[in-house]
Amino acid sequence: MSKFKTLKETCYEANLELPKLDLVVYTFGNVSAVDRDRGVFAIKPSGVPYEELKAKDIIIVDFENNIVEGKKRPSSDTKTHAYLYRSWESIGGIVHTHSTYAVAWAQAQRDIPIFGTTHADHLTADIPCAPPMADALISEDYEHSTGQQIIDCFRDKGLSYKEVEMVLIGNHGPFSWGKSPEKAVYNSKVLEEIAKMAHLTLQINPYAFRLKDSLINKHYDRKHGEGAYYGQD
Repeated sequence: MSKFKTLKETCYEANLELPKLDLVVYTFGNVSAVDRDRGVFAIKPSGVPYEELKAKDIIIVDFENNIVEGKKRPSSDTKTHAYLYRSWESIGGIVHTHSTYAVAWAQAQRDIPIFGTTHADHLTADIPCAPPMADALISEDYEHSTGQQIIDCFRDKGLSYKEVEMVLIGNHGPFSWGKSPEKAVYNSKVLEEIAKMAHLTLQINPYAFRLKDSLINKHYDRKHGEGAYYGQD
């Protein structure tokens, strides 16, 4: 029996949520789950259809992209996941999809403005879109550079990865993360819904105003602030 059985099963279950939530088609997308104590993470194998995926197929990789356990080739995005795990020490799971509305915003190379309280329930900033990757980085080490692209975007925009747990890559698509793979999947679905709502908002009113700060702060704080009162104790 694999010593990574629990980690593999956690990653497997998180990956199966993507098609259930209508976040992927065919084999597009992946979830990883990290084990910080052992310095490894589990990730979906490349190109395996979700309906054929088994927990035993999940690949275990270290932070330097070396396969620790598994017979299949890991996701082509593995180096991006590894870069983020090395750079941001408190995240426990990462999701990448090509969900429709998030990709549309990424292809438009636009941040998603904070138009409403649904957005503010989850974060107080616009969802950032990293600029398209430079040619030199594309040819050098593309997937590694994608991780660098995300880190650089957050540095340049002065954002905290602990507060903004999602990003768009210009002309590519969305990544999300969280303290667990389950939270990363949740954030991926939230990102897609916010992207859809923002698109429809601009279809109805191309001059729609950004949500005012008082409502942003109120909705965020009642869920995440010191005196949060949303949900049950």
